[in-house]
Amino acid sequence: MSQDTVQANSGAATAAPDDLPAPSRNRVAWITTPIIIALFLGAWTLYVNYAGVSRFLLPSPLAIGKALVQLLQEDYFYVAFYITVTEILVGFALAIVVGSVLGVVLGSSRLMDQIAAPFIIASQVTPKVALMPLFILWLGFGVESKIALVVLLSFFPVMKSTILGVRSIHPDQRALFRVIRAPWWKRLISLEIPAMLPYLLTGVETASVLAVTGAIVGEYLGGGEGLGGLVVKTLNALMVEAMFATIIALAAFGFVSYGSIASLRKLLVGWHDSAGDE
Repeated sequence: MSQDTVQANSGAATAAPDDLPAPSRNRVAWITTPIIIALFLGAWTLYVNYAGVSRFLLPSPLAIGKALVQLLQEDYFYVAFYITVTEILVGFALAIVVGSVLGVVLGSSRLMDQIAAPFIIASQVTPKVALMPLFILWLGFGVESKIALVVLLSFFPVMKSTILGVRSIHPDQRALFRVIRAPWWKRLISLEIPAMLPYLLTGVETASVLAVTGAIVGEYLGGGEGLGGLVVKTLNALMVEAMFATIIALAAFGFVSYGSIASLRKLLVGWHDSAGDE
């Protein structure tokens, strides 16, 4: 056996688990995730039952499950859910529009980027919680103030990713399209959009998490009638099981939202390196 063959076999034998193909890693996650959840819930149940923890501090998983089933049968839950989802979707859509337009403008012009940078950075380093009273003062206690917070919290990753996408296009590629005198729409479809889309969708994926956070924080602080407001109401009424159940419903919606965007990104830009490890 040649030395190259021995080295190849040795390298294959010592391959790290991270070298597994993506489908294999996904199958491993489908197996390990339920096991870890089951172990966590089992430890939680044992701790609550045998440590004498008050249900007002930490209810048992079974009690929370019963409260969740009951919550899903209540009409007020779906009213609150509708309000929160409206705030998230409208704010998220506006954040994508604002972030992508700003990203294209700032990514295409270094001068505009330098002029706008201090103001954009100021909007991000200022604590969003401190701005919520201003939104309430200007827009009221309705969904408008929560949508404003969602936009402010979500547009930044979309904008930064779009800027990276615009600047990822090599000048030689642009020059080629000018040489062949391609019309603007041809350049847009064949060069600009394919180059920017992987970066834009990565920013949108990150922003989907921040959009949910913005809506809930806005409802916490702004007396909203959505799921965030429902968490506050159940806490004030010492309905701890219902509070945990509402939080689980929020987490489930967050998972669905993030998973939908991630699946869309993989579907649209599965050819790109950024989607290769999923």
